[in-house]
Amino acid sequence: MDIKDYTIEAVELLKRLIATPSVSREERAAADILADFIENCGLPARRIGNNVLVCEALDPEKPTLLLNAHIDTVKPVSTWTRDPFTPTVEGDRLYGLGANDCGGGLVSLLQAYRLLRGKTTQYNLVFLASCEEEVSGAGGFVLALPELPKIDVAIVGEPTGMQPAIAEKGLMVIDGVAYGKSGHAAREEGVNAIYEALDDLVWLRDYRFKKKSMLLGYTKMTVTVLNSGTQHNVVPDECRFVIDVRTNEYYQNEYLFAFLQKHMKKCELKARSFRLSSSHIPVGHPLVQKSMKMGMMPFGSPTLSDQALMPFLSMKLGPGDSARSHTADEYICISEIEKAISTYVTLINEE
Repeated sequence: MDIKDYTIEAVELLKRLIATPSVSREERAAADILADFIENCGLPARRIGNNVLVCEALDPEKPTLLLNAHIDTVKPVSTWTRDPFTPTVEGDRLYGLGANDCGGGLVSLLQAYRLLRGKTTQYNLVFLASCEEEVSGAGGFVLALPELPKIDVAIVGEPTGMQPAIAEKGLMVIDGVAYGKSGHAAREEGVNAIYEALDDLVWLRDYRFKKKSMLLGYTKMTVTVLNSGTQHNVVPDECRFVIDVRTNEYYQNEYLFAFLQKHMKKCELKARSFRLSSSHIPVGHPLVQKSMKMGMMPFGSPTLSDQALMPFLSMKLGPGDSARSHTADEYICISEIEKAISTYVTLINEE
């Protein structure tokens, strides 16, 4: 089999995965399909919940490279013009939920793993198809992590146009609440919780962090949800909101949370988690250097992935375009899958 044969096989596997709904925390059937495919290829597939691991004999003299992508998807948005679970090929495009994010990267990395078996590479290779990535769930990468061998570096198959994302913003989600006192809106009584929150919300809108990352830009805060009130004639006694914080490498989540607590005067804050920190790999790393020799251009990614949960170096590199992710009529190009398989093999193989 050559690259084209592996591409055809990859596309057929991806069609089967698209046709099998695998919204986060509901990936069992898709994991079954993937594990069966891997075993039919003569590889050992180990299940860790709905994560699927391929790990063969490792050379203790070599560093170990993890090839990782996720099998779960977001829920389809209402504006799809096709059935999101019916894979449809139109020209070079394969349409379907999860085709771009990140089914294309998943099947491409798996085929690259198969092509590199038995070849002389500078790395031991481990393949992991993880679940619950879209929700950073406890049953996903964090469940599989203790079962992995010692990993030195990872390639994460998120859609990057096959350009290496060598830095990634972190994420912290914060729930805020301001309290008031209910009363009749027609009289001068009560304390309006919305007005109590206003000054803090304006401060959140206007504040700018000073430290700018060369790859990731500025740390960004956005109020994305706001709820208050029960009916038009009742002064609301609570105003609840959500802050989405995207951090660069200069600001740790714990520090930023303490900073916000200090500067917001009327609102109580609670962080859902501090664990999703910014990540990066040095530009001098051999994988990054080889990618640049191959004509690729490193960049910084604003979107989150399982990289945030990896206690080792990693970079995102995958077929597709991040702008297609989580959108109606999501697609991956078949030519992108073929290019990805070939690129992975060249990148990882010995020069």
